[in-house]
Amino acid sequence: MDLDYTPEDLEFRKAARAWLAENVPTEPRPADVQAGAAFDKAWQRRLYDGGWAGVNWPKDYGGLGLNGVRTLIWWEECERARAPGYERFTIALTHAGPTIITRGTEEHKAAYLEKILKGETIWCQGFSEPGAGSDLAALKTRGEIDGDYLVVNGQKTWTSGAATAQFQELLIRTEPGSERHKGLTWIICDMSTPGITVQPIGTMMGESDINATFYDNVRIPLKNVVGEIGGGWSVAMSTLAFERGNTFLRDQISMAGKVERAIELARKTITADGKRAIDDREIARKLAELKADALGLRAMAIMNVSNIDRNGQPGPEGSMVKLLVSQVNKQLMEVVADLSGQPFLDYDGTRHSNEWTFDFMWSWVLTIAGGATEIQKEIIADRVLNLPRSR
Repeated sequence: MDLDYTPEDLEFRKAARAWLAENVPTEPRPADVQAGAAFDKAWQRRLYDGGWAGVNWPKDYGGLGLNGVRTLIWWEECERARAPGYERFTIALTHAGPTIITRGTEEHKAAYLEKILKGETIWCQGFSEPGAGSDLAALKTRGEIDGDYLVVNGQKTWTSGAATAQFQELLIRTEPGSERHKGLTWIICDMSTPGITVQPIGTMMGESDINATFYDNVRIPLKNVVGEIGGGWSVAMSTLAFERGNTFLRDQISMAGKVERAIELARKTITADGKRAIDDREIARKLAELKADALGLRAMAIMNVSNIDRNGQPGPEGSMVKLLVSQVNKQLMEVVADLSGQPFLDYDGTRHSNEWTFDFMWSWVLTIAGGATEIQKEIIADRVLNLPRSR
């Protein structure tokens, strides 16, 4: 992979920067669940109308088909402009859509992909259950074939955005008596189907967009199955590879911006002895290490996208990215908390009342979301390093 920017790359950066400067919303994303979803749909539609939707989706499916370098440039410019993130379109854009592109039928692609890019449909994920979070293979939500339908009963939890989603990527057990990875099916669930109940779960950040989702004889057409009946584990592994390879790409890039803002905070913060916090050797050392880590994350991002360019989809190396993003973010937030002192506690339950405090609480969530730290380490040991399994 050539790390030098071509003249065309530089022109692309210039165009992206100019468009973002004109189009990034000036108002913050609303805290209200419904208003926040409307904000996300409007931003995604603005991206689509401006020709910037699905930057790394194939051109055949409405995306820009950008290579790894151009995708990184786009996210660097988004971070520079403080543009909105994926938010409620995270599932749709970074793993449900890519899963349909690689594993879905032509009917699936025609029915769902364009509506995602246009900002018309929000998706949520129906994977985790009360007894099957990090151990996804322990899931129990079942689907029984009845004619041309699967009848689904059970419960999912931590379904972010379920209250505003139109569709869900749902993993269920369809083979009676099956265990672990066998007998699972990945299916597209229309969230307006009778029998679905969504109950919000309050979080320490003050948000109510995390949910428990219940299924009571929910009838889903068999044509919505992605892959094959009983072949859902393989499809789910594709989904999780996209999640860890795509979802955290902007987090990698944004880490550098967060570190720079923390350094600026240290320059402005005056300690009890009347000196700038940045002049404290220990604080300066921690921030220097975090800056080095952020540069390391960018290098890993370059490696990751070059692998995707070469292989067509993310590999297990995405778990290394997810692990390091979680660790560095948590370490950074602990330094910021020490720097901020009492003002750090001024939080009214909305992200924009104190963004550092929100990010501090989110740093704990990030160690679990998308696969717990312990699971990422196991994947790295097993699939990247090929270490022998412990007995």
